[in-house]
Amino acid sequence: MTSASKKLLFGTAGVPHSASAASTLSGIQRISDLGLDCLEIEFVRGVKIGNDMCQKIREKAKALNVSLSVHAPYYINLNSPEEGKKLASQERLLTSARMAEKCGAKSVVFHAGYYGGTDPEQAYKTIKKGLMDVVSIVKSERNPATFRPETMGKKSQFGSLKEILFLCRDVDGILPCIDFAHIHAREGKANSYNEFHRIIKKIEKKLGKEALKNSHIHITGVHYTAKGEIKHLNLKDSDFRYDDWIQALKNCTVEGMVICESPNREKDAKMLKNLYYS
Repeated sequence: MTSASKKLLFGTAGVPHSASAASTLSGIQRISDLGLDCLEIEFVRGVKIGNDMCQKIREKAKALNVSLSVHAPYYINLNSPEEGKKLASQERLLTSARMAEKCGAKSVVFHAGYYGGTDPEQAYKTIKKGLMDVVSIVKSERNPATFRPETMGKKSQFGSLKEILFLCRDVDGILPCIDFAHIHAREGKANSYNEFHRIIKKIEKKLGKEALKNSHIHITGVHYTAKGEIKHLNLKDSDFRYDDWIQALKNCTVEGMVICESPNREKDAKMLKNLYYS
């Protein structure tokens, strides 16, 4: 293997199972103890955190050199046919960004929405407009957090690789969260070195080299059908060719954060980091 950039960080989605308590502070400590590098704070059931705790999280992460991101609540649909739900979705994104900034987290990952009864083109326009409004507010607040729409694994969800890359090109200041397992599940392919390499180069072509220098990646094994993702699996229990995937990241000098979402999250994160640096 070629020499690693040493700037690809590995960590978990949420608190590691082996942490002493189910808290973000314990999670940060456990990430450090495991020799991992980063943690994604899960706001997926709602943003339930106070300013004092945000400050403690920020200080502990800085002291232990653990990088942070946040995942916004799952219940976001910027393409909802109900105006109230679209506004609530925007508010959840704003709250996530504000708390991310207080915690010292640089990225806000989110699921943009569903197609519902609209065609993909109309869904794209609606989601883009809603997101532009949110980004405008966050910029006016001088909040440095970067919104990252995620590539999604179900075909009913907005979030193909093409859609996410176009959205990041069209909305100033946002970057993608590339979930390679979701792309694999959605397309039923994207599971070889050449395909991983092609995806990375497509990101570079659409968004520039800086997108590869500041990447945010999700990874897990995945059980899927023709309709896309069903559930997460441990990497070794899945058909995902993570060894080829690691090689592609390495050869393309991708930098940033890799967040492991498999059921045994810290074990897979450690395995991937060891493989990357072997």
